[in-house]
Amino acid sequence: MYKHILVPTDGSKLSIKAARQAVKLAKALGAKITGFYATPDFSSSYYGEGFVLRAPLTKTRTAFAEKQARRYLSLIEVEAEMEKVPCEIFHSASDSPYAAIINAAAQKKCDLIVMASHGRRGLSALVLGSETHKVLTHSKIPVLVCR
Repeated sequence: MYKHILVPTDGSKLSIKAARQAVKLAKALGAKITGFYATPDFSSSYYGEGFVLRAPLTKTRTAFAEKQARRYLSLIEVEAEMEKVPCEIFHSASDSPYAAIINAAAQKKCDLIVMASHGRRGLSALVLGSETHKVLTHSKIPVLVCR
């Protein structure tokens, strides 16, 4: 059945729950998992509310991205280690998380994506739309959505 599962996370409680379910599924199937985080790409200026937000320096941006990715992905590593499921983690910068998730699945030759039904709440979710919905719409490999 499935041999390699991609587990994208955004650090939300629901994505942590989805990661736990993905690890249990991987264990039951004898599969391996890859944890993935799409780091926001702060390489350009952003405009909003009458302000211009300049991109932080590359060194600062890289350090922040590494720290944030490590924090989110370490949770997947710990779950996998506890269940003795082979696991690797990685992240990449992208302004389009759904595209980064699909690209990560292709790059790592995953045959299933397991992800949370949603991450953000409130106004940001309405403005940004559901990354899960976009993955479901554009992915050529199966996607298991956890609630």
